[in-house]
Amino acid sequence: MSYLLPPLHEGHAPITLHQLFRDALEAYDDWNEGAPAPTVDFQGTEISIQQVFDHMRHCTDILPNNMVSAITERLTRPLNNGPLDEITFSTAARVMAVLIRKRELRLGGDVNAFIHKIGTIRTKPAGTL
Repeated sequence: MSYLLPPLHEGHAPITLHQLFRDALEAYDDWNEGAPAPTVDFQGTEISIQQVFDHMRHCTDILPNNMVSAITERLTRPLNNGPLDEITFSTAARVMAVLIRKRELRLGGDVNAFIHKIGTIRTKPAGTL
């Protein structure tokens, strides 16, 4: 559904996408453990935060300072992309996409491990464990 989002123009996003990105960051912050990934409203349509971050992967606009701190406080190691006041939406979007995937894997990790174990047991010859 990313076709609903306005296109980037030579790497630059309209202000509506900057605001939507901020809303997606806030939705990520409010994401309760065990709940599905949140969505944000864009002109009356619910869009997953993953779609927002994916759409901004090629945005070369500089991230505002208030959003820089929202990104860097989530990191376990520092970014090596230069000064913090030059982080682009692209870099932030890539960081957030990774954090979403990690969180979804962590939430589904127990189920995935169980399914893998059942599959392993079923493929072993009878009488072996």
